[in-house]
Amino acid sequence: MLSGKVIGTASATVKHPTLDGWKLLIVRSDPHPVLAVDQLGAGTGDTVMITSDGLFTSELVGTKKTPIRWSVIGIIDEKEKQK
Repeated sequence: MLSGKVIGTASATVKHPTLDGWKLLIVRSDPHPVLAVDQLGAGTGDTVMITSDGLFTSELVGTKKTPIRWSVIGIIDEKEKQK
C-alpha cells in the first residue's frame, strides 16, 4: 500500500474489456507514476492510498483476467491550514 497524488486521468479509444466503465487515474507515487482503477471518485490533485494487490483489483473489476494491478482504496483528507 502506498500513497500518491493523482496527476490526471487516462482514456483510451481501445482498452481491455475488463476496464470498460472504470475510471482510470494516473497516480504519482515513488518512484514512478502508476495507472489505477478508481471506484471512490478521486480527482486530479487528490492524495490517495493505492494498492498493488492484484487479487483485490481483479475482484474489484470482477474477473481474474484483467491486466490492471493497481487500485485506489482511499482518499486522504487534507488538513485545513490554521490561520
